[in-house]
Amino acid sequence: MTRKVIAMLYCPQCGNNVKEDELFCVSCGNKLPEDKNQRYPAKKSLNKFWYLPIATFIVLTVASSLFYLFLQHQSTQAKELYEQGEQKLINEEIDQAEALFQKALKQKQNFSQAHIGLAFIDRAKEIQIAIKQAESNLEQGKFQEALSLITNAENKLTNYNGSVVNNLVDELISLQNQVKISQLLFNLEQNPSISELKSLLWEADSINEVEAEEITENIRGQIIEFAYSQASEQLSNNHFNDAQAIVQDGLKYAPSSDKLLSLQTTIEKEKVSFEITQQQRIEQALNTAEEEREFNENDAIELIDIHMEEDDQGNLVIKGEVKSIATVPLQSVLIDYSLIKNEESELLSNEVYVYPDTLYPEEIGKFEFTHYDAPEIKDAELIVNKMTWYTSY
Repeated sequence: MTRKVIAMLYCPQCGNNVKEDELFCVSCGNKLPEDKNQRYPAKKSLNKFWYLPIATFIVLTVASSLFYLFLQHQSTQAKELYEQGEQKLINEEIDQAEALFQKALKQKQNFSQAHIGLAFIDRAKEIQIAIKQAESNLEQGKFQEALSLITNAENKLTNYNGSVVNNLVDELISLQNQVKISQLLFNLEQNPSISELKSLLWEADSINEVEAEEITENIRGQIIEFAYSQASEQLSNNHFNDAQAIVQDGLKYAPSSDKLLSLQTTIEKEKVSFEITQQQRIEQALNTAEEEREFNENDAIELIDIHMEEDDQGNLVIKGEVKSIATVPLQSVLIDYSLIKNEESELLSNEVYVYPDTLYPEEIGKFEFTHYDAPEIKDAELIVNKMTWYTSY
């Protein structure tokens, strides 16, 4: 018995298996050749091209590796050029740095750091121009214009950082301080008022420079002297609250001033002493007023003279004078007198008003009364019993 070998048939178009009786390939749909021999695989053709995919893969792999190495080499060179340019920037060799950054971009066009470096160089050039212009404005005394240029230059560095930026910022700050100091000195030469000095003090105190510190202390000294002088004047006039207010205002600008702190203590002590003295004076005045009132009510009239005589008709006439030693006007001064004989027997008594009716301090008043049918007055004595009056209290 013989074994029949059945060979596999293939589609010459796509290479898939086909059956002997099929007219069309079920895989690609193309018409199959009628000659069955054409449906057998071509062994020589397959042996001839099997290595092509492998070779292609190897070539692509090698090419990719070489291209990668080339790119790496370019990146390395670009990075080295950039680092050299960065060092030139640090040394303030801007033109050389710019050239190196441009070379770095030729090596690697998408090198973002080189692009940033070139953009920064453009800003740095603008800032250098602004610095020179600000220095020129400073020499001409155009302080505000110089400060405005410096501020705008600082704003241009907002989005940058690094040692080079820090150096530029330091240069701008140093120039800014120079302008502010020059402006301060100019303003101080204009004999500013005390309120202007106070404003200048804050400006000087905000500048971090040795020269500015000296100016600050000078201004603070002027404020201290002014406050001390004004407060001392108010203190001499016993205006303690005003003096304290002046000292406290001065201490806002010179809180550690021994001179003002000492004066503040003196004001407080003088105020307490004055208040105690005033209280004593008030009490003394009250006592004096009471004594004065009692004196004016009881001892305000001094008897200068009282005597008796006869008139042409032989009538007894009583005359006299009194003096007001009061401190207020006295009214209706009444003299009560008696005529006594032998110190026991009262011959008569009477009351008579002084004229004028109102006696002012140190004024003299008189009184006079005529007695008709008077008794025998030989050896009689005339005495004043009492004197009364009204005060204006």
